[in-house]
Amino acid sequence: MLNEKIKKLRLSYNLSQVDLAKTLGVSKQCVSNWENDNVLPSIDMLIKLSRFFNVSADYLLGLDERTDLDVTGLTDAEIAHLKLLIEDLRARR
Repeated sequence: MLNEKIKKLRLSYNLSQVDLAKTLGVSKQCVSNWENDNVLPSIDMLIKLSRFFNVSADYLLGLDERTDLDVTGLTDAEIAHLKLLIEDLRARR
């Protein structure tokens, strides 16, 4: 499951394995191994991945399906607007 989360997040950010590897300071082979479930990332790398993708480690590990949205620096009105947008998107399902 962790391998699928990493790949899904990487693709949602429109990154290649090489791009993600450069960002995290690892080799492309390392990212490939994670995504192919050959090797698990270290705890330190799990933290880097969660910070980079702005998700919790629990989300990456499949313990929690909620994702967080960083709204730091936004006004209350902007946050309220985002909440309405999210509700509209959910209603369309």
